[in-house]
Amino acid sequence: METLKQTSPPPLPKIDKIGAIIFLLLGIIGFLDASYLTIEHYRGIIPVCTVVTGCGTVLISKYSTVGPVPLALLGVAYYSVIIFGALLFLDLKIIKILHLLSAYTFIGILASLYFLYLQIFVIQALCLYCLFSAATSTLLFINGVYIYKKTAL
Repeated sequence: METLKQTSPPPLPKIDKIGAIIFLLLGIIGFLDASYLTIEHYRGIIPVCTVVTGCGTVLISKYSTVGPVPLALLGVAYYSVIIFGALLFLDLKIIKILHLLSAYTFIGILASLYFLYLQIFVIQALCLYCLFSAATSTLLFINGVYIYKKTAL
């Protein structure tokens, strides 16, 4: 009688695991930032700005929503996908998931650049929370490029 051996998945290369953990941590940070702005939007409260003074101007501008949906809520969705993808990779250990996340970060960096353009040249005010989200998206993109370069076949 032949016995079936249960094989465990091969161990993750260090870069894959570290990259996924970075995606997870940055995703959580971005999620918290975007969630805070979303909650405050629906409460009708403008968050206090400390370093820059344009939060109110940016957050009540016509560019802060898409129809009735605050951009921050779209950020919550974006960061949720990052978190879910990182957790999925850490569980299933399928490198394709990291490659998809890496490609997905391109959406975040493009959106961040567009929103930064709007703040500087159109609204002419800066929002600390928006800048923080842009920095988070930039770090996610850098991580994604690094992972892709190190793991692509």
